[in-house]
Amino acid sequence: MTQSFDPPPLSLPALGWSAFYDDQLEPEETGLARLRVATVHRARLTAESAVGPVRINLPIHAKTTDFAVGDWVLAEPETHMFLRRLARKTLLQRRTEGAGAQQLIAANVDTLFIVTSCNDDFNPARLERYLALANEAGTNPVIVLTKVDQVAEAARYQQEAAALQRELAVVMVNAKAPDAAAILAPWCGLGQTVALVGSSGVGKSTLLNTLAAKSAEEAQPTGGIREGDAKGRHTTTSRSLHAIEGGGWVIDTPGMRTLHVSDVAAGLETLFAEITELAPNCRFRDCTHAHEPGCAVQAASKAGTLDPARLDRWRKLLAENHTNTPTQSGPRGNKLPVRGKRR
Repeated sequence: MTQSFDPPPLSLPALGWSAFYDDQLEPEETGLARLRVATVHRARLTAESAVGPVRINLPIHAKTTDFAVGDWVLAEPETHMFLRRLARKTLLQRRTEGAGAQQLIAANVDTLFIVTSCNDDFNPARLERYLALANEAGTNPVIVLTKVDQVAEAARYQQEAAALQRELAVVMVNAKAPDAAAILAPWCGLGQTVALVGSSGVGKSTLLNTLAAKSAEEAQPTGGIREGDAKGRHTTTSRSLHAIEGGGWVIDTPGMRTLHVSDVAAGLETLFAEITELAPNCRFRDCTHAHEPGCAVQAASKAGTLDPARLDRWRKLLAENHTNTPTQSGPRGNKLPVRGKRR
């Protein structure tokens, strides 16, 4: 049976505080409370602090949608009245269908665990979307393969995932097994923050319960998957920050059925580095790598040194990113965001 643990009083570094945030403090702010946002609800915020969990009091016109789990904020020491949010070291965000502003997923994340299971949920094209998101945010992506105990050839999934990006870490775990925490320990040390993303039903909540050593009473609810299509049911409905037994922190997120790419140009360059590095060898500087003569990318694809399926996925993501990323248009000083046109 999983045992819960009672964490001792926390230092700021154990909460994830670093010199990056110290450098943002003004001399008159050194006595303010430094709080890390743990949950974001429609009308309230809670936070972790050196003295334990607290509720952040917001000014009347403040919007909770401006905050992400993992944010650092300054507040009055006695009342915990919010004063200001510190600049983020990293920020995971996505643009949802029809929404103007980006939806905040998590802030100040060191490592993004992209969780997928060894069944029909495993989808290289979807994993590439998560990798582009992580690259753009500046977090370290790690693909976590779950349900490895349910397949005969789990190594095949590991090899296919590792080929998606250079120097990409891919680990295989049974989320229910105690050794899962030991396998993921290199990224979960004191003061480190990891976030879990992936589809519903891949084992994110189970993995969180294992990492945080939650008792049966404290555990996040978990759900099964449909046998027909391996699709999961949503059991996590909001984002939240949890202590990891090894001294780090984990942010759980609801499952995402769709992930539209937007504002991830740099992330795509890192993800498709083999294409990015070939492009300067093309005859034309503005080569689209689709039909121009002297295209080094097309030549590599025909020669078999560049996977044609990978090239097709790059083209699709590049076009989608162009369409979904607003550009500034209009008179100087009065520019408005305008979505790109499909090419």
